[in-house]
Amino acid sequence: MANNSPALTGNSQPQHQAAAAAAQQQPPCGGGGGGATKPAVSGKQGNVLPLWGNEKTMNLNPMILTNILSSPYFKVQLYELKTYHEVVDEIYFKVTHVEPWEKGSRKTAGQTGMCGGVRGVGTGGIVSTAFCLLYKLFTLKLTRKQVMGLITHTDSPYIRALGFMYIRYTQPPTDLWDWFESFLDDEESFL
Repeated sequence: MANNSPALTGNSQPQHQAAAAAAQQQPPCGGGGGGATKPAVSGKQGNVLPLWGNEKTMNLNPMILTNILSSPYFKVQLYELKTYHEVVDEIYFKVTHVEPWEKGSRKTAGQTGMCGGVRGVGTGGIVSTAFCLLYKLFTLKLTRKQVMGLITHTDSPYIRALGFMYIRYTQPPTDLWDWFESFLDDEESFL
């Protein structure tokens, strides 16, 4: 039986404490190497992204989340997609707008003020393909490299839009400027 006392190991710390201290000094797994790593903000380096806010709801409006989770599209078709690349392909082929509700699926007649549909969440309807795919991306727990791949994608502005929405819903508010700053003069349209 090994004795790991400080006197026998030649350290002033027990081995498990020394190992923990050494692990804290090493860069996170998956970090470094190749490709864009910006933004590395708030001291967060590497490929692992922090999640801000509610780790189950993705900070989505409760009505939108309920409609996503009960959507046949999300429960059946998106359940089959297991990889980041499959979801990106689905965005390319299926997304035609990035509003929360499918056009014409909400009844807002007679409503005024905040419930009048101005903000897009006053009453339910059929949740959009884009928001179902956005939540699917969230379930995959994207890496920094994958998010950078979304926001710099050249095949579809909707892929980029969903990347920016992912950042907006999942990243700490203090980090948003670092993510968005270099794209403020972007002239690509997705209308």
